[in-house]
This record gives sequence, C-alpha cells and structure tokens, in this order.
Amino acid sequence: MAKTQPKLFGKWSLENVKCTDLSLQDYITLKPIYLPHNAGRWSKKRFRKAKCPIVERLTCSLMMHGRNNGKKIQACRIMRHAFEIIHLTSGENPLQVVVDAVAKSGAREDSTRVGSAGVARRQAVDVSPLRRVNTAIALLTTGAREASFRNIKSISECLADELCNAAKGSSNSYAIHKKDETERVAKANR
Repeated sequence: MAKTQPKLFGKWSLENVKCTDLSLQDYITLKPIYLPHNAGRWSKKRFRKAKCPIVERLTCSLMMHGRNNGKKIQACRIMRHAFEIIHLTSGENPLQVVVDAVAKSGAREDSTRVGSAGVARRQAVDVSPLRRVNTAIALLTTGAREASFRNIKSISECLADELCNAAKGSSNSYAIHKKDETERVAKANR
C-alpha cells in the first residue's frame, strides 16, 4: 500500500509547492502536517524555529496583542478560512501563495547604527535569511491585523488579501510596502 502524505486541513497538499528563493529554502520548512498546531518547543534552542513548518509559524504570529495570546485554535481557524478564500479567489494552492508571500516580503537590505560616543550614523547591511523570514511573517500578520481592525472585513479575509497581494509583489500589500521602504532607506545609507 502506498504511503500518503498528510494534507493541511485535510485539503492542501505540499507536493508541488516550491520555494523559488534559493537563500530561503533552508528556512521555509515545507513539512507535511494535518494542522498548524503541534505543540513543539521551537524556541528552546537557537535556530530551531527554522525547522518549524511555515504555516505554523504564520499561525503563531497571528496570536498577538494581549487579547489574542494563547488562542491557537482560533488562529488555526483563521488560517483555514484564509486558505479557503485564497483558493476561491486565485485558484492556486494556498500553500504556494504563502511561500511566495513570505519569500517576497522580507527586506534583503537594512540599515543599522554604527559608531560610539555620540557620533552615530546609519550603515547599510545585508539581512540574514532567517531574519528575512521572521520579518516577512511579522509584517504579513501585522498588515492583516491592521486592515481588519475597526473594519467590516474579517481577519481571515484581510489575511487572504495580504497574502495574495504579497505573493504577487503588489505594493497594495502592507508587507511589500514596508519592505520597499526599508530597502530604500538602506540604499540611501550605503
């Protein structure tokens, strides 16, 4: 009997999902899971979170701002609804959309403060792949959260829109807009 791969939410397969960005392939984990909820201790050790499935990292990032802390089942429900909406609007595999969105939303160049004794100036630096993934996830969820706050649209709809726009590279996406801004500041500080 052939071994079957688990499908996310019983629907979405990881078979044809690819990360096109070579530098992020080790940090965007595409491990087949049923639910983005495995109670793993991913932050116990440095760099272990890179092995956490990307969908679960996105789900955990949704649980922010005091009133949402610890509500992982609610976050899983939001992800499931967002995936349905992405599939209905674009017709693509939502997992591929998530991977593309994360790959395109992290800034490649940033600026840091260099100097001591009051003479501080900004210096452009390259960004590590893990930090690119971390900031991309944070920006995507922040954009969805801000779009749905005091709005008739649900968080699932806003997250779906944010992921679709980011995957296309559209500047309508909060994450892409912030990434462009960061890279523009870094370019000015070279």
